[in-house]
Amino acid sequence: MNIPDKYKELKEKIEVIFHEHKGRYGYRRITWELRNQGYTLNHKTVFRLMKELGLRCLVRIKKYRSYRGTVGKVAPNILARNFQATKPNQKWVTDITEFHLHGEKIYLSPVLDLYNGEIIAYQVENRPVYSLVSKMLDTAFKQLEEGEAPLLHSDQGWHYQMREYQHSLKQHGVTQSMSRKGNCLDNAVIENFFGLLKSELLYLHEFESIDHFKQELEDYIHYYNHKRLKIKLKGMSPVQYRTHTLRVA
Repeated sequence: MNIPDKYKELKEKIEVIFHEHKGRYGYRRITWELRNQGYTLNHKTVFRLMKELGLRCLVRIKKYRSYRGTVGKVAPNILARNFQATKPNQKWVTDITEFHLHGEKIYLSPVLDLYNGEIIAYQVENRPVYSLVSKMLDTAFKQLEEGEAPLLHSDQGWHYQMREYQHSLKQHGVTQSMSRKGNCLDNAVIENFFGLLKSELLYLHEFESIDHFKQELEDYIHYYNHKRLKIKLKGMSPVQYRTHTLRVA
């Protein structure tokens, strides 16, 4: 009983990381975060220590199935589930999701870069009108450097079949791609982001009002881009990975 706990300091670090990320990190991400801080530790050890501390990731991923429109002009599925990109602004994906809060609905339209999973632009509206997408596009286009012409993939929602949307893409040299009808796997990356967003934000917290949720949503997207590490990005956040790879290129 009098033997000192050799993991005392590490347990304290694990608790700090766990609570800093509001219970969103499991043992694998905490292992990576510890490595980023200079602690070399096996993930099985982290799992055991978290179990001793009574810490368990609060997140349970839930898929979201959005409505697919069937009107207007449909583009071919050029992306064809090739979700790998070799540089920023090469392949983008987008979709719309809705949130039900306080008897109201709000809608989120983001653009995700497949290179690093970064949300490069988004728009929030109280109704799923076309401006939800058009304003998001205006912000996304500002991220493009001269000569960059990404592929932009979506489902067959009515927003993406509109002449105004397709004309805007052509004006900026962006190639349009669409999922096949009723095939959610063709747009799996952005669907997974929506599941993550709802699991880590919507289902974990109480919100006083719609405005409170909108602020928390903005804070979460900043957290997701700048701080939330991704294992497949070598333990870096999307922004850290982008800046790191551009620096060493």
